[in-house]
Amino acid sequence: MPSRTLEFEGCVNFRDLGGYATTDGRLVAWRRLFRADGLNRLSEGDLAQLTDLGLTTVIDLRTRDEAEHRGSFPVDRVPVTYLGLPLTDVLPATETLPDWKEAAYVASRYGAMVTEGGPMLTSAIDALAATDALPAVLHCSAGKDRTGVLSALLLAFLGVPDETIVEDYALSALAMERLLDRLKAEYPEAQEEVERYAPAILHVVPETMEQFLAELRAQFGTYAELAGFLGVTASVETLRATVLVEA
Repeated sequence: MPSRTLEFEGCVNFRDLGGYATTDGRLVAWRRLFRADGLNRLSEGDLAQLTDLGLTTVIDLRTRDEAEHRGSFPVDRVPVTYLGLPLTDVLPATETLPDWKEAAYVASRYGAMVTEGGPMLTSAIDALAATDALPAVLHCSAGKDRTGVLSALLLAFLGVPDETIVEDYALSALAMERLLDRLKAEYPEAQEEVERYAPAILHVVPETMEQFLAELRAQFGTYAELAGFLGVTASVETLRATVLVEA
């Protein structure tokens, strides 16, 4: 069985969304959909690995400021369709950082990403359903919040059970300590600021995703109705036809 976590020198939270069983007895195909943290510090070996994977599409969910100041995916080295689709306009304000240790608060922020960032989610899902769009990777800076929201929606629309979506979300906890260490090394002149963001970076608990999914069901009823709200019903059907395989 393929490895779910892929090792790269330039990122710490690169994972495959394949292999998950759906409620109708099929599987999400391996090596078609990936999720990751920042892809702006990739090494030569990383670029070779992505080329070997046949990567075709990169969806960047970071803010425009993040992409401008930290850099973006090197399309000149690995030709892909690169889409900058910021799911939020700004990073969390410093005064709200302590709240990111509370599952209920984080789940509410995820819900806001769906309602306020709907057009970006719609564009991302439509792009993934386009002809020859896969394999694709979706990413933000940490690969757990904005990426976690879009990954959860994709898995839900594909028919993956909620409990599996929660388990996939929780896997990011293993990478967050490594990410924090990397940020400290990358920004030695901003140690105090990095430490302020540490609670928001390190907080990954199953309860957050459980509450987020429960809120989606309470608000929209079913994932099919949520797909209709986002205007991606046709794209979801296309993804189900191209990504799901028989078990």
